[in-house]
Amino acid sequence: MGEIKVSPDYNWFRGSVPLKKIIVDDDDSKIWSLYDAGPRSIRCPLIFLPPVSGTADVFFRQILALTGWGYRVIALQYPVYWDHLEFCDGFRKLLDHLQLDKVHLFGASLGGFLAQKFAEYTHKSPRVHSLILCNSFSDTSIFNQTWTANSFWLMPAFMLKKIVLGNFSSGPVDPMMADAIDFMVDRLESLGQSELASRLTLNCQNSYVEPHKIRDIPVTIMDVFDQSALSTEAKEEMYKLYPNARRAHLKTGGNFPYLCRSAEVNLYVQIHLLQFHGTKYAAIDPSMVSAEELEVQKSSLGISQEEQ
Repeated sequence: MGEIKVSPDYNWFRGSVPLKKIIVDDDDSKIWSLYDAGPRSIRCPLIFLPPVSGTADVFFRQILALTGWGYRVIALQYPVYWDHLEFCDGFRKLLDHLQLDKVHLFGASLGGFLAQKFAEYTHKSPRVHSLILCNSFSDTSIFNQTWTANSFWLMPAFMLKKIVLGNFSSGPVDPMMADAIDFMVDRLESLGQSELASRLTLNCQNSYVEPHKIRDIPVTIMDVFDQSALSTEAKEEMYKLYPNARRAHLKTGGNFPYLCRSAEVNLYVQIHLLQFHGTKYAAIDPSMVSAEELEVQKSSLGISQEEQ
C-alpha cells in the first residue's frame, strides 16, 4: 500500500520542486497551490489541471520527465470555486499574475472540462494555445447528477469522498494501477469538505462546451480502452466535438494513466507539443531540442498517426 508515496521519485520531487501558494482574488481564502518547474524563460508553458480527487502533485511524473527534457511545466490545485465562470475568472487572474499570455493546458477529467471552459471563456482574447484532454468530457449531464449539484455544499466530507470513490475502479487491476488508485485515495483524503464539494459542484453543474468558440485550438484527446469512469458515449461525444483532434489511445491505464502509464502519457504529451517547437509558443527551451531528437520524435509521431 502507498508505494508511490514512499517512492524515491516522489520524494525527490517533493524535496526539489517547491509548492507555491498564490492568492489572486479579493477573497484571501481562495488560494491557488502550484508547482512551477523548468526554464522560466519559457512564456507558454504546459499547465496541468487535476481531476476531482487530485492535488497538484498527482502529475509529479510528468513534471520530473518533461522538465528533464527542457519543458516548463506547471501543475495546479484549484481554490474553492462554486461555478465555472468564477473558476475561469480566477484562472485568468492567475495567468496574469504569472505573466503568461498564452499557455498549453493538460486537463484530466474535471480538469479537462475546466480547460475547455476556460478556452471558451477567453476565445475573444485567446489565452489557450492548445489542449490535451485526458479521460475528459464536454457535457456535465453525462454524470446524471445535475439535480444534486446544488446540494453538495451541504454534505459532510465522508459522504463526498464516498461519491468520488464510487467512480474509482473496483475490478481487478495490475499492480501499477493499484498503486495509482492508492495514491489518489490518499490525495482525496487530504482534501477538505469545501474543496471536495466545490469540485463536485463544478463537475456536475449543468454545463456544456460550445465547440464553435474553440474550434481553432489544436487538441489531443487522450483516453484509455480499459475501465474508466467515462462511458463510451462520453468518449464518442468528444470525438464528434473535435473531429480534427489527434487521438492518443492507451490500451490500459484506468482513470489515472498519468500515474500508472506515465511513459506513454509523457510521450504523447511530447508529440502534441512538437508541433509548436521553433515558434514563440514552444513549451521547451530551444537549446534542449537537438536535430536528432526532433527526428526521433517525428518518427514517433509517424508511428502514432499510423496507429490511428
